[in-house]
Amino acid sequence: MARLTDSGTGTALMAEDEPEAVSARSAWRAVLMLGFGTFALGTDEFVLAGVLPEFSKSLDVSIATAGQTVTVFALTCAVMSPVLGTLTAGWPRHRVLKLAVLLYMAGVIATGLAPSFAVVLVAQMIAAAGAGLYIPAASVTAASLVEPERRGRAIAAVTTGLTAATALGAPIGTVVGSVLGWRATMWFITALTALGLIGVLALVPRVSVPAPGGLRQRLAPLGDRRVVTVLATTLVAFTAAYIVYTYMAEVFSDATGGSGTRLAVLMFAFGLTGTVGNFYAGALVDRIGARPVVGGAIVLLALSLVVLPLTTGSYPAALVVIVAYGVAAWAITAPQQTRLITLEPESAPLLISLNAAFLYLAIAFSGVIGAVGMSSIGADRISFIGAGLAVAALGLSELAHRLSSRTPAAEPSKVDTYH
Repeated sequence: MARLTDSGTGTALMAEDEPEAVSARSAWRAVLMLGFGTFALGTDEFVLAGVLPEFSKSLDVSIATAGQTVTVFALTCAVMSPVLGTLTAGWPRHRVLKLAVLLYMAGVIATGLAPSFAVVLVAQMIAAAGAGLYIPAASVTAASLVEPERRGRAIAAVTTGLTAATALGAPIGTVVGSVLGWRATMWFITALTALGLIGVLALVPRVSVPAPGGLRQRLAPLGDRRVVTVLATTLVAFTAAYIVYTYMAEVFSDATGGSGTRLAVLMFAFGLTGTVGNFYAGALVDRIGARPVVGGAIVLLALSLVVLPLTTGSYPAALVVIVAYGVAAWAITAPQQTRLITLEPESAPLLISLNAAFLYLAIAFSGVIGAVGMSSIGADRISFIGAGLAVAALGLSELAHRLSSRTPAAEPSKVDTYH
């Protein structure tokens, strides 16, 4: 076994499949495969926004009720991500990744076979547990494989899988669902997940990272105001971002004319530009720091949400605003994770799982807030709610920066631990 040391944290890593060390090329191949896994595991949740009308008719529930499937998935991720992350913190990351993918696949298959809406909810909870476990584990693994100055890009590469799920997975799944039915979409996702599992087994090195000792130590970061404020920024910013996306079929129903293909193109535009925005956000973090990247993305998000109601009746105008909305929404992810890792590098696994939990909690809130907003002010105006939340998120982001400036992060401890 080769012993690798992360020079940024002093953390000892272990590579089980390389005789000397993991080469830079092999490391980045692994990072990209982790990103593909995120793409596969993110498609299930995002594709539901595109098949809500057909999904609701098939199971004889309203669109607002069907939308709560997204809420249940996200809420399960929010709860289970830190719980499972803590329970498996001492495991080799490779084992955690495999368990996560298998859990997710079981949930997706059960969803495709579900005879009722209640069974769908249970199946989606199983899939969500896998997704909530995988994404933080993949992010931490990717960060541990590369040099400290490239961590932002590695994390961005993993989280880019989520934007790719909106750019490719969700649109393709929407078209499949509109032609063959929403259950066919589940089999499409199952195939993607199987490919992701094969890739993890073949290309991701068996690298472990030290985990916090006891429960008190694992939860200690929540006593840090800097950490809590960064997590609150994630919560509010992504609640703002997902209010419109969850109900995109309804928000842009006039612009699309109810066409599944037109909706898929909007989702593709959102995801594609978001993928680009997320990737370059990671590169910008490495160059100028996380604060200006997060702040700029939130400002663009607020502006795009304010303008969005003016575009819901015109398809070309909707495409334009979706581009700005997609870039802004996804450019927040990588810098927020980098902020947390910078605050407490030795607690990276827990912090990343907590950030994922808050992100999914935001998606859950957005499903509920969006449903209430549609019934009170109309689907074409719910973006105003998101814009107000984006302004609040900007304030939280600046508060997080001030707290971090007043109380600089301590020097990371030199840990020499094997698993």
